[in-house]
Amino acid sequence: MEKYKAYTLRNYLNIEQLKDVEPQIIEAIKVVGHVLPFKVNNYVLDELIDWNNIPNDPIFQLTFPQKDMLKPSDYERVKNALENGTKEELDSTIHDIRMSLNPHPAGQMKYNVPTVNGKPIPGMQHKYRETVLFFPKNGQTCFSYCTFCFRWPQFTGMDELKFANKEAEELVEYLQEHTEVQDVLFTGGDPMVMKPKVFAQYIRPILEADLPHVRTIRIGTKVLAYHPYKLTSQTSEGPEYLSLFEEVVDSGKHLTIMAHFNHYKELMTDAVKETTLNLRKIGAQIRTQSPVMNRINADAETWARMWRMQVDMGMVPYYMFVARDTGAQEYFKVPLVKAWEIFFDAYRMVSGVCRTVRGPSMSTTWGKVEVTGPAMVGDQKVLTLRFIQGRNPEWVGKPFFAKYDEQAIWLDELQPAFEEKFFFENETQYLKSFDRIKDMIEGPELPLVEHNEAALEG
Repeated sequence: MEKYKAYTLRNYLNIEQLKDVEPQIIEAIKVVGHVLPFKVNNYVLDELIDWNNIPNDPIFQLTFPQKDMLKPSDYERVKNALENGTKEELDSTIHDIRMSLNPHPAGQMKYNVPTVNGKPIPGMQHKYRETVLFFPKNGQTCFSYCTFCFRWPQFTGMDELKFANKEAEELVEYLQEHTEVQDVLFTGGDPMVMKPKVFAQYIRPILEADLPHVRTIRIGTKVLAYHPYKLTSQTSEGPEYLSLFEEVVDSGKHLTIMAHFNHYKELMTDAVKETTLNLRKIGAQIRTQSPVMNRINADAETWARMWRMQVDMGMVPYYMFVARDTGAQEYFKVPLVKAWEIFFDAYRMVSGVCRTVRGPSMSTTWGKVEVTGPAMVGDQKVLTLRFIQGRNPEWVGKPFFAKYDEQAIWLDELQPAFEEKFFFENETQYLKSFDRIKDMIEGPELPLVEHNEAALEG
């Protein structure tokens, strides 16, 4: 195993495989990479990408910026600023374009930040009653950046839009006050970029506190897809991490690795197979999820093959998402009706043990909304939907209807079928109460992500 090595705009021209790639592709990496985050590592380069299929290889599309991820006019603006502008003009151009890309969808900054003793905690989100999301300060980077990333502002120096909180004490205090919380989800970035001794400083206080209502610790990560060697015996961190995870299981709490796999190619290496076995041996469950994305996995055969492989490896297929309305969504977009067709065509191809998966699902301001397909109500064709999760728990499982629309790619593009507004739009008290919290929040003073790369060393 080679030591982990990352490539960004600072050194990407040193990537050996790029020396045979067409110049316009290289240019696009530089131009688009100034707006959207770009980082790739040697494992992805050497073991996942098919360099004989560039630029169409799905993992290349997943990790390398492409020209059409920006509007043509925006691409030219950045290119011209790079070639002819001052640093101030370039920075201003980049900022304007980023702010036009809906940098924090679904009310993340406005509605999801909780408080302790009247003080907002920017490093946490509490959107659904049973689940708290925690963003460790040292986990605000990733092994490689996905080009579809919906938390991309955290990796671009937009400090006022970062989530992070290093104080595990505040997390425990919040959990002590909120006995309705059953799950703590560590996310980022990727919390697995931390060294195990650092991650332990967040996990052990939860285990040591008197929190019987907290039943599950979840870890949202792409470590299995982007750097599985981290959890093998070939690294010093592997045994230490597995020992920490075993502590969670032995404490009586359920440990779930929320693994992000976007294509079956990410499941095929020996390293990911070994890591999966290691996690299963210590009692961790692995649940898998991914958005459905044009140019990467927007066909039923890919999803069916991926779910079968995951089940064969002992994983539990969990979610198919719709790519959020942010960043390069226009490049990856799949209309909701098409996403439903892909999901159910794949669903029909697999056996019952694979049908634990749900979707396609949108993570909206109101909650997780699942598209359950077209239907006829009287003589009107409609699109049926339901809440998998909601800000108001009473919404969960409740079906509702939208006018049938083959072009819509997000909830806000759908029109109610039989009423002026969707039922949840009238329940504004579930959002108004959060406006006061939003007004209290000040942008956290945090180091830029490029100063946090030490978390990946070793």
